[in-house]
Amino acid sequence: MNEHNWTEIIKPYNKLLDLKLKEVWRYRDLLRLLVHRDFVSNYKQTILGPLWFFIQPILTTIMFVIVFGSIAKIGTDGIPMIVFYLAGITLWNYFSDCLNKTATVFKDNAALFGKVYFPRLIMPLSIIVSNLVRLSIQFALFLIIWIYYVTVTQTIQPNFYIVFFPFLILLMGGMALGLGLIISALTSKYKDLIFLLSFSIQLWMYATPVIYPLSSIPEKYKWLINLNPMSSIIEIFRYGFLGKGEFSWASISYSILFTIIILILGSIIFNKVEKTFMDTV
Repeated sequence: MNEHNWTEIIKPYNKLLDLKLKEVWRYRDLLRLLVHRDFVSNYKQTILGPLWFFIQPILTTIMFVIVFGSIAKIGTDGIPMIVFYLAGITLWNYFSDCLNKTATVFKDNAALFGKVYFPRLIMPLSIIVSNLVRLSIQFALFLIIWIYYVTVTQTIQPNFYIVFFPFLILLMGGMALGLGLIISALTSKYKDLIFLLSFSIQLWMYATPVIYPLSSIPEKYKWLINLNPMSSIIEIFRYGFLGKGEFSWASISYSILFTIIILILGSIIFNKVEKTFMDTV
């Protein structure tokens, strides 16, 4: 039979960077269904449902205010503690959720991968997109509180750098996707890494200016925090929306370069492992 009579022809990946993005685009309806599945399955049998999107950052912010603000007395650059912590939590939640779920994408979807063909990249992409829904809801909560402090108390002064926000989201999504692809490839063979993942992400948060401003770090140690590509993203977000923070073209350029490299490396490793991961997962 002539191959042109087939509706689907599955061919092997011949190049390490052959992501077959045209094929991913053809399966965009599947991407949309997976995003819907992730959103519904997480809250289908809960009492409060999507309200947990609001409750989680509110409770975390209150805990940070009590523990780090009132007890530990960590400064916030003169910014009201509630809006300061909520700014960091909103961005960090998106990044950590994307990384956590992408890093276990092979293990979590092994049954589906073994039954039907579709571009494997669809699955991690659906995680990045579905978490955008959660981010938009939590960002709306941040905006409500932010507008109050801007208009009523006038204790914060936003500036033009707010326009960087969509780009910062793109950077975080790309970074989480690249790192997640690498870790998912490793965890398909070395299961022990799964147990280290959540602990490592928690430690990473403390190495990121989520609960403290970068200005509070002694100058001789600041370079260590700046080695963290998430640091400049959090700081620029606060700088734009809250008027306090450290904006550096060098730091954001480093984060961009890191994201590009990690995406390329993650794509190469993902393409290599997806051919054989069903034998080890």
